[in-house]
Amino acid sequence: MTKTRRMVTAELGNMDAVCEIIDARIPLSSRNPDIDELTAGKRRIVVLNRVDQADPDMTKKWAAYFRSLGYAVIEVDAKSGAGVKQFAPAVRALLKDKLDAYEAKGQVGRVLRVMVLGIPNVGKSTFINKVSGRKTAKAEDRPGVTRGKQWVPVDRTLELLDTPGILWPKFEDPEVGIRLAFTGAIKDDVVDIEELAMRLMDYLGRNYPRAIFERYKVTAEDGDDGWALLQKAARRRGFLISGGEVDTERMSRILLDEFRGGKLGRFTLETVPEEPS
Repeated sequence: MTKTRRMVTAELGNMDAVCEIIDARIPLSSRNPDIDELTAGKRRIVVLNRVDQADPDMTKKWAAYFRSLGYAVIEVDAKSGAGVKQFAPAVRALLKDKLDAYEAKGQVGRVLRVMVLGIPNVGKSTFINKVSGRKTAKAEDRPGVTRGKQWVPVDRTLELLDTPGILWPKFEDPEVGIRLAFTGAIKDDVVDIEELAMRLMDYLGRNYPRAIFERYKVTAEDGDDGWALLQKAARRRGFLISGGEVDTERMSRILLDEFRGGKLGRFTLETVPEEPS
């Protein structure tokens, strides 16, 4: 991560703007707080990705929140490509005064350069591929695939600088790490899958009980915690091991896969901060 920070700092002076990709389901937890410090003074555009899996009403609130901070905002589903055509016009609107100044100097057609930042597995490379119509940026559904910087042309006058995902070395709030793990931004092999699934099931049982009933035919009753709901779902699916014991590990992996794949519904796991008094 230190190497990436150095690269970002070294390249920033050549950029006209910075684009930050965040997960619309966890808009705060999927932002590296260091990015604000690293990119201070640069025009910013925020891309709320995976809006197809997020609560649409909450997405509108989050978009308004980021605009109130002075950022341009677009809402996309990079996987399907929905919304990505807004990107180039949004960048040019953000940099209109620069473009007007270039035109006044006779520099029509000058290339705009935008650095694209984001934490691992937030959909950054997929977004770049859709925007550019190419397969230049390597994209896989696991953290840490982009290894170095890559220049990607969008059109004749817009280029993107793809960068490796930047995660921070330590979470001040442990809940941030949990939410990142829910969405797969932290590798599953470094977390306890059953503990993670239990936490997710507990959250869904308290906030979206209808979603787990519709998917798993499990009713969240008074006193049911995440572990109880996980066991109920495993039994309903017939996931049993020797002695009739439920296979909660198998159920845990399926729960997380289906949550990440949008099969449980559309959820936003964070609320917009209240206005300071």
